[in-house]
Amino acid sequence: MKVVYHEDYNEVYSNDPASAPGRIHAVERALRGKVTFVEPVAASREDILHVHTPDHVRSVEREGVYDIAALAAGGSIMAAHIGLTEPCFALIRPPGHHASAGSAWGFCYFNNMSIALEKLKREGKIKKVFILDFDLHYGDGNVNILGNKGYVTILNPASADRNEYLRNVQNDLRTTDADMIAVSAGFDHHEADWGGLLKTEDYHYMGRLVRETARRNNGGCFGILEGGYNHDVLGKNVLAFIEGLEEK
Repeated sequence: MKVVYHEDYNEVYSNDPASAPGRIHAVERALRGKVTFVEPVAASREDILHVHTPDHVRSVEREGVYDIAALAAGGSIMAAHIGLTEPCFALIRPPGHHASAGSAWGFCYFNNMSIALEKLKREGKIKKVFILDFDLHYGDGNVNILGNKGYVTILNPASADRNEYLRNVQNDLRTTDADMIAVSAGFDHHEADWGGLLKTEDYHYMGRLVRETARRNNGGCFGILEGGYNHDVLGKNVLAFIEGLEEK
């Protein structure tokens, strides 16, 4: 399977956990030899401004993180395009699901998911999207930008019971007719990470559900990295999700 990755994603661009040294490299090591890495280019300013306000873009520039944030958005765009014909995962950072049109928080700058999906929609390559955001934290940026677009349905599963959580994901995926299944894949809900709920096998299961849904709907699927901060387990969790996406 193709995984979008760039060496610059290892850059330490701030002092937040998403930029911690070794985070992306831990995933790259777990995937090495099992996937095909493809290198993205930065998203264009035009694509970013289609989603974000000029003032917000200028604020990201002032923080000195525009280049890495644009490269993350470009990685999401590439994964979305590949996902039209085969499952794909973007091993990117900074994450994006807490970035709204004119503001951002939670280690995010640009909304990678929104930039990618809006580009595909403008190009006429997708009609209807289902976003599964299984990050520990509610993806307010995704909802603020895409929630009222009409072509997007968003699921942020919320349950303190692991089995109920997974049932909710299963039930919503089984009823959608979206031709693109997009995943904001945050792994911080793992039992050894901040959320303490999900097991590694659960990411494999959700990946398989995503692939089955895309196949049933004759559509595509892709995922992009959001949270996940325990470097000891992040790589194996991402790999489990990818292997689920790959299942025939």
